[in-house]
Amino acid sequence: MRVVVTGATGNIGTALLRALTGPAGPSWEVTGVARREPRSAPPYDRVSWERCDIGGQSAVDRLSGVFRGADVVIHLAWAIHPSTMDPDMRRTNLAGTGNVLRAVAAAGVRQLVCTSSVAAYSPAPEGNRVPETWPTTGVAGSAYSRQKAAMEAMLDRFEAEHPAVVVARIRPCAVLSEEAGTELASWMVSALLPTVLAGRPPFPMPVWPGLRVQAVHARDVADAILRIVQARSRGAFNLAAEPVIRRPELAGAGLATITLPYRAIEYAAGLAWRAGLQPLHPGWLRLAGRAALVDSARAREQLGWAPGTSATAALREAVEAIRQARAGASPPLASPGPDTIRIGRPSRQSQYEP
Repeated sequence: MRVVVTGATGNIGTALLRALTGPAGPSWEVTGVARREPRSAPPYDRVSWERCDIGGQSAVDRLSGVFRGADVVIHLAWAIHPSTMDPDMRRTNLAGTGNVLRAVAAAGVRQLVCTSSVAAYSPAPEGNRVPETWPTTGVAGSAYSRQKAAMEAMLDRFEAEHPAVVVARIRPCAVLSEEAGTELASWMVSALLPTVLAGRPPFPMPVWPGLRVQAVHARDVADAILRIVQARSRGAFNLAAEPVIRRPELAGAGLATITLPYRAIEYAAGLAWRAGLQPLHPGWLRLAGRAALVDSARAREQLGWAPGTSATAALREAVEAIRQARAGASPPLASPGPDTIRIGRPSRQSQYEP
């Protein structure tokens, strides 16, 4: 079987390449597609590479050639929290996904797996866990959420126009791993604060009453993708590990916290982001405060999937990776950590979208 993976150098992509090329993995021919090719180190040295900016004007022709003869395309490429120096995230996420879909059709690929997110769901009543049938209209004010919802609509149209293609989409929650330590730090930690002190007294993490998020390890997401490909499964699959993370779980992961009103945290984050003092846009807080909790029963029942790492263990691993500035060997995962302070100039693109 020949597999092509877009976004193969990212957090999920790296975990997937390990699963595909490791001793226990299937003996498949794997091609990775990335804007920046990684250096020759495991697992990147075990696949062939094609450099392509999926949002570029010539991307459809380029991708069509790469996809031709592939049994399955796994589309992971997504600009999550890009710097102001990177291509515009809508160009990568929406134009890029459109280019991938057109290339899949042109190349005659018969199976497609796409990475969506629990962020695509509209808010749910507090305490409810939503299935895959919950509306995917997104959370107002969050660019990440709105763009994932737009991608869902694109996939709906693609499925209607190309019924012969087996299309699946995964909807994971926050995906954590040890190798993403410096990447996560560059998204969340101010350059004014050494990462080793993040979430430690006297620099506690601000949280609001009622905060709850879900998490899953990148290895477990990769395992779900493999199961989908092997079973040629269709449809959507929620992916989340237990337990739901609240303030006690944050403390158990070694994070000191301080409870403040949500509005105060959002306002302060917005001021600091605009001033260039810290990278986290308040749109991420809006998403965390309104994102639906999901039920992963369909993945368990239809794929036989079960997370091998708990949400709390994945969180502990990520926190320690941030503090120790652990990095992977690919350009996205080998980022140098927190962005340089540029007063009055945000270091990260705005995450606001109505």
